[in-house]
Amino acid sequence: MMIARPVLSVLLLAPLAACGGSVVPRGSYAPPPAGPPASAFQKQGPLLGSDARRLTQLFGTPRLDIRETTVRKLQFANGRCVLDAYLYAPARGKEPVVTHVDARNPTGADVDPAACVSALQSK
Repeated sequence: MMIARPVLSVLLLAPLAACGGSVVPRGSYAPPPAGPPASAFQKQGPLLGSDARRLTQLFGTPRLDIRETTVRKLQFANGRCVLDAYLYAPARGKEPVVTHVDARNPTGADVDPAACVSALQSK
């Protein structure tokens, strides 16, 4: 059984047809407009910029004080609220300050950090 030459050519070239990509004409691409700086997405909130001394003045002795190479986590709780404050040094040799806080109720549901701060201060 012999396959005709035109049919054979089509069968051999068919897999190559899938390799062709579309060509984008010159000048049709415009980069997306510049968005806000990354700092615009940083959360603002209570305690940001505070050091460990300030936190202990506000809430007393932390329930947890975990120190790692680049971060320190202080946890404060009073039965109504659990607050985790993450402290990083802004530069080498500088005092670590709070850059992020998480707040939750004792069952683990997220709560507003500002409300948690108020609950911890009212003891």
